[in-house]
Amino acid sequence: MPSSTHPHPDEDGQPVHILHPHAPSPLEDWAAPGRLATVVPGGPMPPAVNGLEVASWPGVTDWGALAAQACLPDPPRPPGKAVAAGAVVVEPDGRVWLVAPTNGWSGYRATFPKGRVDKGLSLQACALKETFEETGLRVELTAHLIDMPRTKGFARYYLARRRGGDPADMGWESQAVHLAPQAMLGSLLNRDWDLEIARALRERWQEGR
Repeated sequence: MPSSTHPHPDEDGQPVHILHPHAPSPLEDWAAPGRLATVVPGGPMPPAVNGLEVASWPGVTDWGALAAQACLPDPPRPPGKAVAAGAVVVEPDGRVWLVAPTNGWSGYRATFPKGRVDKGLSLQACALKETFEETGLRVELTAHLIDMPRTKGFARYYLARRRGGDPADMGWESQAVHLAPQAMLGSLLNRDWDLEIARALRERWQEGR
């Protein structure tokens, strides 16, 4: 498959060339709970998924204010640790949103949206911001899911549900966005910590049901 240029430039305004682009799914896969659905940057999407409209969302300038609207309790964060935050966004049909980092950044085939916490942002605000930037989705955080320790820090992941947005609007760091059945996560995720997050999700999902 030939290379392509991402519709969004990187943070320095430079074009981003995708060396091995993904293939988009047929639109009917978005309505099939047992199928993996994939969209590429600027690619086609159905008008709605699980009854919720798919429409571009411009994002916000005050992510802290948006996060505060949820009033979600948060465990204490470890002192003196570099921190990151992300979201595990689950659809009513049980499928989960994943991103494929552009050109397999850092060896990832697929992962959950996550990023380092910018100065002045809370963990929850960071999770909302990074999820939007990497997936194009507006999400609402619903619960703390798991903290994953790292060598020099930790990453906190929240459960979330989609409230709007269009995954075709993904930023330059993603070359595809997937909606994946939970049964497929073990074959899609290729990092141990992501598989641990998937296990935590499965346990929480089974408890909820």
